Amino acid sequence: MTEPSRHAEPSPAKDAGHGDLVGIERPEHGVAVLTLAQPQTRNSLSLAMIEALRVGLATLSADTAVSAIVLAAQGSVFCAGHDLKELTSHRADADAGRAFYRQTMQRCATLMQEIVACPKPVIAAVQGTATAAGCQLVATCDLAIAAESALFCTPGVNIGLFCSTPMVGLSRNVPRKRAMELLLLGEMLPAEEAAAWGLVNRVVAREDVLTEALAMARKIAAKPAATVAVGKRAFYTQVEQPLAEAYDFAADVMVQNMLHADAEEGISAFIEKRTPQWNA
Repeated sequence: MTEPSRHAEPSPAKDAGHGDLVGIERPEHGVAVLTLAQPQTRNSLSLAMIEALRVGLATLSADTAVSAIVLAAQGSVFCAGHDLKELTSHRADADAGRAFYRQTMQRCATLMQEIVACPKPVIAAVQGTATAAGCQLVATCDLAIAAESALFCTPGVNIGLFCSTPMVGLSRNVPRKRAMELLLLGEMLPAEEAAAWGLVNRVVAREDVLTEALAMARKIAAKPAATVAVGKRAFYTQVEQPLAEAYDFAADVMVQNMLHADAEEGISAFIEKRTPQWNA
């Protein structure tokens, strides 16, 4: 399959002396691509990269012309997790790095929560290895397409730094014993197994990863944006609730959704056997 042409826009954030950290492109109406653009650092989540991703995500979240977001990466590695060289350099701080470590982990946790809170579905296009917080990033996205050669790992246990924050996203995506296997063994998980475990949705040839992610984004962008936003927000709210509370919440959401103009139009179009005309 041929990769669609894309029109680049200025990066929303830069790291002085290191070029653009992320890029935003809009290949077609309703779809945007947010790209980690630091292959020389294996797209590690330095503090600057985390902030660049937050700015890019906020830009696209606020853009009413965007209905779905693809999170992609340059190079052979999707994301290698936190920048261990950056973290290690702060051991020389007066507090042995405590303040910087806390700031980095809190900002990263905020990024992950902002992905969940984003009203537009975020699709990870995983062309290469995703480790530690990079694996967390994949787990946090709403959907994920992986290359056949992609690998997933939470290897912190191997270097004395248990992947505690990646554990949050991971344990909410795969069965508990599978999550513990990844966390305790710190071994690489092939893409096909990641799909079987529920960490990714589909596995395709590496050259087709972005094409497949864009195709999925295109299908989502064709749906009524307000309905998608309601559904995404409701999904993440109810999944953390006890069963009875979740049903009460979901019933209220359905009532409010039924009163929305898009639901009225969609149901009428279904009954009348015509194509619905969604609100812009």
